[in-house]
Amino acid sequence: QVQLVESGGGLVQAGGSLRLSCAASGSTFSSNAIAWYRQAPGKQRELVATISSGGSTNYADSVKGRFTISRDNAKNTVYLQMNSLKPEDTANYYCNLGKFYGSIYFGMNYWGEGTLVTVSS
Repeated sequence: QVQLVESGGGLVQAGGSLRLSCAASGSTFSSNAIAWYRQAPGKQRELVATISSGGSTNYADSVKGRFTISRDNAKNTVYLQMNSLKPEDTANYYCNLGKFYGSIYFGMNYWGEGTLVTVSS
């Protein structure tokens, strides 16, 4: 059984930075792709960033150039470094384990509780 725990959210001013962490247990972490999603109240869940088992990364256009996803397999942890934050980045952020099939990410149905990021103007 996969367990995921997100942390690192908080309140930050526009233009500031946060680093989110996702700690995984109960899985073969290094063999999986990992994704960060976010969901604002009343909005659809959005795929923010992915990192493959080999370390290749992809980003949503809305965060490209501002966010960086990385992983530390020794710690079974994935990170999302968020810089130049904007109010529209405000959301609950969730990590997810999955696989790539070609260029398409398919996530497994395992989620943590999420961590809330609030960006004030």
